[in-house]
Amino acid sequence: MNFWLAIALIVVAAVLSGGIFAFVGFKLGEKYRRKVGEEKIGSAEQEAKRIVEEAQREAEATKKEAVISGKDEAHKLLSNAEKEISERRKEIQRQERRIQQKEETVEKKMDSLEKKEEAVSQKNKAAEARLEEAEKLKQSQFEMLEKISGLTAEQAKSYILTSLDGELAHEKAVRIKEYEQKTKEESEKTAREIISLAIQRVAADHVSESTVSVVPLPGDEMKGRIIGREGRNIRAIETITGVDIIIDDTPEAITLSCFEPVKREIARVMLEKLISDGRIHPARIEEMYEKARREVEAMIKSEGERAIIEAGINGIHPELVKLLGRLHFRTSYGQNVLDHSLEVAYLCGIMASELGLEPTMARRAGLLHDIGKALDHEIEGSHIEIGVDVARKYKESEIVVHAIHAHHGDVEAKTIIACLVQAADAISAARPGARRENIENYIKRLEKLEEVASSFEGVERSFAIQAGREVRILVKPDVVKDDEMTLLARDICKKIEEEVEYPGQIKVNIIRESRAIEYAK
Repeated sequence: MNFWLAIALIVVAAVLSGGIFAFVGFKLGEKYRRKVGEEKIGSAEQEAKRIVEEAQREAEATKKEAVISGKDEAHKLLSNAEKEISERRKEIQRQERRIQQKEETVEKKMDSLEKKEEAVSQKNKAAEARLEEAEKLKQSQFEMLEKISGLTAEQAKSYILTSLDGELAHEKAVRIKEYEQKTKEESEKTAREIISLAIQRVAADHVSESTVSVVPLPGDEMKGRIIGREGRNIRAIETITGVDIIIDDTPEAITLSCFEPVKREIARVMLEKLISDGRIHPARIEEMYEKARREVEAMIKSEGERAIIEAGINGIHPELVKLLGRLHFRTSYGQNVLDHSLEVAYLCGIMASELGLEPTMARRAGLLHDIGKALDHEIEGSHIEIGVDVARKYKESEIVVHAIHAHHGDVEAKTIIACLVQAADAISAARPGARRENIENYIKRLEKLEEVASSFEGVERSFAIQAGREVRILVKPDVVKDDEMTLLARDICKKIEEEVEYPGQIKVNIIRESRAIEYAK
């Protein structure tokens, strides 16, 4: 009993001691955890405080940077504004000075005008006073003359005019006739001398060209290569150049046909290059076309520069120089237009020098008078209208423009240079051998001249001679009298001008011959 009681007591004691120990341990653990928690809380508060302090420092730094940047930007804006204001003030000051100067100038002019007006007013008053005095004196003299002569002023005037009228009419007619004859003789003599001298001093070569060019071939087999498979080469050439290629039975040659001479020249150069190279196909054709085009353009520029150097003029617009170069490939009635223009320029310069005028402007007008022919294949209108527009476009003087406009008589020539260009153009175009006509037109023109001359009554026979420059007419002496020959020649000339187209002028020479025939038996 006691044993079990003792064991129970021991167990109770053990439980109590375990509980005490557990309680004490729990208290101690709780205290330790509380201490650790407090330490952690303190550490967290310090970290939070540190983070807050760092954030405050960073915010302060950012704030300072923003303030500094804002101040810099504001300073820049202020500087720019001050600079702009300063420039505007300076500009306003300059404008004010200009206005002030203008006001001073206007005031000076106004003062000068007022003084001039006052002086003019005084002069007018003095003149009026003198005029009034002269009128009084004149009236007094008239009255005195009327008393002496016994005639009124109107009667005296009528008497004098009547007495002088007959004498003056006869003397006036005689003087006018004398002066007309003298002026005509002197002007004709001077004109002949000037024109003959100019013609003698000009010797120009003329190249005859037509609307076709012939390209020689090394052999007839080259014709097949130019045609190409199924005609692709010849089609490519005609398409890219705009030129018709004529391949016929002509041995070792082909013909290029085109009314535009520059295109024809490009095609000729291109074909020569292709034939020399030997490789003929569409791609090669395009390549050679570009080379030929550049070569011809360089030739055009070179010919234009040569023309202005030979003519002795300068200051011509580069585009006009190119147009002059294009005239090298242009012909008119077989006459090379650039050579014709140079010849006209020489003639104008010589005649201007003989007349005491400035030859440079005359040569300039003569060189450019046919400039419109360089573009008449591309622009509608006559070469005169085109030339006038082109000359005005490139700032040529009105003297040159008017000479271009008047050189065929489209407008009346108002300057001496325009008259010189007309004369030089007619000389260059009408001289023998200058222009070529085909034989059919030539024969038709001669026949027409003879037909017109023979259509008049009293004409026995007529002959067109001197390449159509002269018509020699034999008249019947019993029908046409000597005093009627001049009228007949004038009527024939008038009919020729109306019905026949011809360059230059035609001389009508009428011959009347009376023969007396007797036979000795």
